[in-house]
Amino acid sequence: MDILLLLLLFMLIFAILGFYLFSSNPSDPYFSTLENSIVSLFVLLTTANFPDVMMPSYSRNPWSCVFFIVYLSIELYFIMNLLLAVVFDTFNDIEKRKFKSLLLHKRTAIQHAYRLLISQRRPAGISYRQFEGLMRFYRPRMSARERYLTFKALNQSNTSLLSLKDFYDIYEVAALKWKAKRNREHWFDELPRTAFLIFKGINILVKSKAFQYFMYLVVAVNGVWILVETFTLKGGNFFSKHVPWSYVVFLTIYGVELFLKVAGLGPVEYLSSGWNLFDFSVTVFAFLGLLALAFNMEPFYFIVVLRPLQLLRLFKLKKRYRNVLDTMFELLPRMASLGLTLLIFYYSFAIVGMEFFCGILYPNCCNTSTVADAYRWLNHTVGNGTVVDEGYYYLNNFDNILNSFVTLFELTVVNNWYIIMEGVTSQTSHWSRLYFMTFYIVTMVVMTIIVAFILEAFVFRMNYSRKNQDSEVDGGITLETEISKEELVAVLELYREVRGATSDVSRLLKVLSQMERHEQNSVVFLGRRSRTKSDLSLKMYQEEIQEWFEEHARKQEEQRRQLSGSRQRSQTIT
Repeated sequence: MDILLLLLLFMLIFAILGFYLFSSNPSDPYFSTLENSIVSLFVLLTTANFPDVMMPSYSRNPWSCVFFIVYLSIELYFIMNLLLAVVFDTFNDIEKRKFKSLLLHKRTAIQHAYRLLISQRRPAGISYRQFEGLMRFYRPRMSARERYLTFKALNQSNTSLLSLKDFYDIYEVAALKWKAKRNREHWFDELPRTAFLIFKGINILVKSKAFQYFMYLVVAVNGVWILVETFTLKGGNFFSKHVPWSYVVFLTIYGVELFLKVAGLGPVEYLSSGWNLFDFSVTVFAFLGLLALAFNMEPFYFIVVLRPLQLLRLFKLKKRYRNVLDTMFELLPRMASLGLTLLIFYYSFAIVGMEFFCGILYPNCCNTSTVADAYRWLNHTVGNGTVVDEGYYYLNNFDNILNSFVTLFELTVVNNWYIIMEGVTSQTSHWSRLYFMTFYIVTMVVMTIIVAFILEAFVFRMNYSRKNQDSEVDGGITLETEISKEELVAVLELYREVRGATSDVSRLLKVLSQMERHEQNSVVFLGRRSRTKSDLSLKMYQEEIQEWFEEHARKQEEQRRQLSGSRQRSQTIT
């Protein structure tokens, strides 16, 4: 807020200076009054009217350019960037404090739950029976197998009781999705030897660097080919009644790649990768586009236009590009709240704009102003026909909610936004400028926050990548836990004593029967979940977190002493 006030203060000072310096020029409409001076410099902040605003005064005195250069240097290049820096620093600090507050709140909740769960008979920790009762309320949809696996994964001390140190990880471990780990390394391990060798060779091929770089080369050549092909086209109907041979060649290569990867990796492993899902989708769309070309299905030509999406695969070549793309995908769910805020903000201004400016006729307005050409609507007779000379800006209006949203988006982009403002002002009053100026200021603040949000996420990821050279950031959280047959039988006996646990018993019996059928004494389960920003923050602020915990423990101890002292004083009084 302070930076914004500083911005407006400098604008007001320069507006007064501009009025005294340039108002004597009768050919300069930008500084004829103080109001025009303020409006002109406000628009100049967005560079939408530059250098037009400078030229009348510049024609009389070349040194007048110093005024505009100094103004833009201070307002646009210094204060505006300072605003972004302040917002970014504030946003970064808020994110860190929010993470710290949530982390300490979770720790306090875990300590409180631990004190409630331990019994006088077992003060050293939480038994499985007590833990199972907690999980029935905390995660009611979790199966008996998953509850025991969670207990087992938490129990790092390998005892029958969970210590407080083990229990601190419950939030992270409880979110894991458990599946039995396959004994075989590949899906084709149990096939006959000849088939095994074939698929093993395909597996080695698709995982090799040579195969990957060959496909990158194919994608790059395909991109260059599409570019050259597009240069040779002219405007009009691009739909061809003949299938280009290049389309068939590249689609065949992508199809062979897809087949080899599915055969070498197996459908499950292939579809578990986001990049493979993207490749699969683009290849399927390319095949549908081929059908559209082959059978002259012109309405489906848009599918053919999606071919250049294959070029996005080149992002995998460089780690920095992958970080950019990964940051973008990571931001998408979190951007939903910001997008909703922006939508509400747009909707509010759209409704106000419709109330004030709905039904205004813009064609041939502003004939006496500098934006008259933008709203011109004239009919010219050329030969036997009539040609309409139109400026198109009359389409930017507030007649309905859709037009209002489009107009507001054009104002957000700020290119020539003052033309829309002057068109409305010419048909209403000078006070209408307040609507557009307020919208710009609010938009500037909101967009700065969004930019700071994106910067914070990207800088955080870059710093994490530098601090942790391993590639673990690209994967999820995985944890292995082994259950023996004796443990499973003991858990089964526990559930048989509990009423209403029939479904849990049947699921555990199913696991036990599978172990007996495969003659296994134990089963290894793999827990997996996606990596969140909270997980990255735990490693990023690892050193500071320990200091936070110590400070939090001191505050808790101080609160306990104060509470104990107040109780003693109240007992003394009574």
